Amino acid sequence: MERIAPRSGIALRLPRGAELTVIDPEGGQVSDMLAVSAEDPREILSNGRTFDYEESLRLTTGARLWSNRSRVMLTIIEDTAPHHDFLLTPCSEDTFRHFYPDKPVHRGCFGNLAEALAPFGVEPDSIPAAFNIFMNVTIAPDGRLAVLPPQTKPGDLVRFRAEMDLVVGLTACSAYASNGGTFKPIDFGVMRVL
Repeated sequence: MERIAPRSGIALRLPRGAELTVIDPEGGQVSDMLAVSAEDPREILSNGRTFDYEESLRLTTGARLWSNRSRVMLTIIEDTAPHHDFLLTPCSEDTFRHFYPDKPVHRGCFGNLAEALAPFGVEPDSIPAAFNIFMNVTIAPDGRLAVLPPQTKPGDLVRFRAEMDLVVGLTACSAYASNGGTFKPIDFGVMRVL
């Protein structure tokens, strides 16, 4: 296993058929994930296509994550976490100014993803809503959203299988509300096909 330090991010190549496991080692943390085609960074993870084709807001074991070109990028093959979010964009400097005006501004998951994915040709303006692993977002009957602390326990995980050659960005979330006001690491590992 490798570790993503608190409030940071990484990018890695994930070949078709390989499995990516993301673990919350201490519980109560979020990891924003973004996937792009290794062949063309303009093909990128799409929450809209995913919700449309999977016909659900709740994505867990068996669900597929789709690209903006209507191709399956990842399949969730194991999931022990109580929830994930695919509605909200990665936190950014603007997020911090808007929601945390009394806290120091941080570049957030957006800045961490932008830096990690830049060598692979991903422009900051291309970064959409991320698949927010372990994030606890509720929707009230009137449609209002609330970001609550994650309900993950230490060791909760989600495992994905790559359905195409990908570049994947992962973070250890930087926003106060997303992780209950604490900043913890995220662990990940890749099992490649032989």
